[in-house]
Amino acid sequence: MKTTISDAELDPLYRRVSWRLMPFLFLCYVAAYLDRVNVGFAKLQMLAELRFSDTVYGLGAGIFFIGYFLFEVPSNLLMTRTGARIWIARIMISWGLISSALMFVDSVASFYLLRFLLGAAEAGFFPGIILYLTYWYPAQRRARMVALFMSGVAVAGVVGGPLSGWIMQAFGGRYGLSGWQWLFLLGGLPSVLIGVWTLFYLDDGIRAAKWLSEDDKLLLERAIAEDGQHQQRLPLAQVFRSGTVWLLALVYFLFVMGLYGVSFWLPQLIRNSGVKDVLDIGLLTAIPYSVAALVMVLAARHSDRSGERRWHAAAAAVAGALGLVAATIYSDNTVLAMAALSVATAGILSTFPIFWSLPTALLGGTAAAAGIALINSVGNLAGFASPYLVGAIKDASGSTANGIYLLAASLVAGAVLVVTRRLPGT
Repeated sequence: MKTTISDAELDPLYRRVSWRLMPFLFLCYVAAYLDRVNVGFAKLQMLAELRFSDTVYGLGAGIFFIGYFLFEVPSNLLMTRTGARIWIARIMISWGLISSALMFVDSVASFYLLRFLLGAAEAGFFPGIILYLTYWYPAQRRARMVALFMSGVAVAGVVGGPLSGWIMQAFGGRYGLSGWQWLFLLGGLPSVLIGVWTLFYLDDGIRAAKWLSEDDKLLLERAIAEDGQHQQRLPLAQVFRSGTVWLLALVYFLFVMGLYGVSFWLPQLIRNSGVKDVLDIGLLTAIPYSVAALVMVLAARHSDRSGERRWHAAAAAVAGALGLVAATIYSDNTVLAMAALSVATAGILSTFPIFWSLPTALLGGTAAAAGIALINSVGNLAGFASPYLVGAIKDASGSTANGIYLLAASLVAGAVLVVTRRLPGT
C-alpha cells in the first residue's frame, strides 16, 4: 500500500483547485491593496487642499497599521471559529465602507481616525488568506500560490495607478467634490461588492467544497495530513514566547519597511523625476508593478522547485534595496529613475511569497493562526514606521532621499538576518 501521494496524481487536481480559488483570492487582494494605498495618490491633491504637512500625511498613512496591529491576532483566531467565508466577507465589506468614508476627511483628527478604523477593519485579511491557503496546499506548493495571491499587489499598482490618476483628473470638481474625494468614494465600493460575493463563492475548506467529489476531497486531505506531520502544533501561549516566531516577525518588519516605502512614496518619487500630470504619474506607476508581477511569480516558482528559501529571499531584498538607492541617485532622470524603481519594486515584492513559506512550514493548527497573525501584525508595524519616518525626514531635510536610504538599509538588514540566522525551511 502506498504511503505517499505522487505529484502526478495531485497535479491535475491542484490545477482545478487553483483555478477555483486563486483568481477570486487574487481579486480580493487587488481590492484590499487599492483601498490601503490609494492615499498615496490622494496625497497629490489632498495635502494642498487640507493644508496637511508631509509629516501629517506620513503619520496618517501609517496609523492604519496601529489598528491593524491591535486587531490582527484576534481576527485570525476568530476566523478559525466562524470559518473563512463569513469572516473574510465581513472584513471586505467593513473596510470598503470605511475606505469610501475617507472622502469626508476635513481635519487632521478625522484623517487619523478613519485611517485607524480602516486598519482595524482590514486586520486579519492577509494572514487569514495565508492561513486559508494552508487548508488547501502542502508546503512544497505554497510559495507559488502565495506569489499568485500577492501578485495582486503588483496588479493593483498596474491598474490602480492609471485608474487613480484618471479618477482624480476626470471627476475632480463634479458635484462639488475634489478628485481625491472621488478616489476614496469609488475605490471602496468594489470591496463591498466582492465581500458580498464572498458569502456565496468561498468555501471554508476542502470538506465544505461541493464542487469536489468525495475521492478528490480524500486525496487533498491526505496530502495536507502528510504535510502536517512536519509542523509544530504549539499551545497558544507558547507561540507568543517562541524565539523563532519573533525572529520571523523582525525579518518581516524589515522587509515591510521597503514595501511601504514603494507603496506610499512611488507617486512622489515619479513626480520628483520631473513628471507633473497626475494621470501621467498614474500611468508610469504601472511599469514597476508590471515588472514585479512577472518576477515575483518566477522567483517563487523557482524557490518551490529548488526547495531553497533563504538565499532566494535575501537576494530579492538586496535587489530591492539597490533599486531604491539607484532611484534616488537618478531621481532627476525619468527613464533611469523608472528603471531603478522597477528593479526595486520587483525585488521587494519577490521577498514576500518566499518569506511566507517559512512560518507556514513550521506551524500548524491554532499555532498557525496565531503565529501567522503575530508575524504579520508585528511586521506590518513597519507600515506605520516607514511612511512616517520618510515623511518626517523629508520635512526635516527637505529631501526624500535620506528616508529612502533608510528603507534600503532595512531591506539589507532583513537579508542579513535571513542568511545568518537559522530559520525553518532553510
